[in-house]
Amino acid sequence: MDVHGRDLRYFVAIAEQLTFTGAAERLYVSQPALSKQIRKLERQIGTALFVRGPRAVTLTAAGAALLPHARQVLAAWELGEAAVAAAKATQAAVLTIGISTSPGRGILPAIRSRFGTAFPHAKPVLRQFSWEDPSAGLADGSSDVAFVWLPLDRARYDWHVVATEPRLVALPSTHRLATREQIDFADLLAEPFLALPHSAGILRDYWLALDARDGREPVIGAEVSSTEETYEALVNGDGVVLLATGNAPMVTRDGVVCRPVTGISPCELALAWRRDDTRPLVRGYVAACGLARRGRRAEHGVTTA
Repeated sequence: MDVHGRDLRYFVAIAEQLTFTGAAERLYVSQPALSKQIRKLERQIGTALFVRGPRAVTLTAAGAALLPHARQVLAAWELGEAAVAAAKATQAAVLTIGISTSPGRGILPAIRSRFGTAFPHAKPVLRQFSWEDPSAGLADGSSDVAFVWLPLDRARYDWHVVATEPRLVALPSTHRLATREQIDFADLLAEPFLALPHSAGILRDYWLALDARDGREPVIGAEVSSTEETYEALVNGDGVVLLATGNAPMVTRDGVVCRPVTGISPCELALAWRRDDTRPLVRGYVAACGLARRGRRAEHGVTTA
């Protein structure tokens, strides 16, 4: 037997008002229409729900038995409506994606496609952050997810690695090492380096390759916090700088060359998010990233566990 939620709402209103007139006013329907729907409900159930008097009505035994269950059904439906409204609001929300470098690497369109399928009304927005913030907005909540360079604080963030690339060294084309096809990092130890601001923390240390210096302190020629500052400092001869292979075209212009470096580890670009952020939109973007990664690996014949 299928009973319409509207009929249960009508039934409960009459049971609480104990008059058809009062229930009709509460429901903003006409009394004849209300009476018609209750008679239809009684025919469906196969028994009377009310004893109708000249001034008021009372519940029959069947009506009294139905009332608590009708209330439960209506309460459950209200919760369902609230859940649907929340889901719609989530789908229509803006997702801020922090970047401090060009994500590139061919994965962004694949993530966007999968995310758009799952959340067609959501609006992903890219926001550029200074290199002074290694979390690209995650730390203060300015971004919801972010493309960042590792390392990152594992206690606060989770991530998916989206690209692993060799680190290159960028140097002025007039530099004494510029003619080499590749450069051993040991030959760079005495060179002045361009460094990220101190606020970049462990990321500053990483791009200075402190782990490959055997405790030898780097010489800092200048601090830089953007691609343009890096290029200008290189042309000015302030120092050399390590950078990801995918970012080399951003500084390899007139007067600057990039060379492979041996003796240091490759770098990793990751999509990161706050560990305690369980919002559906964030988790949906993370899931889309995971699918995109697996798709890229499958295209290149790489199997995953």
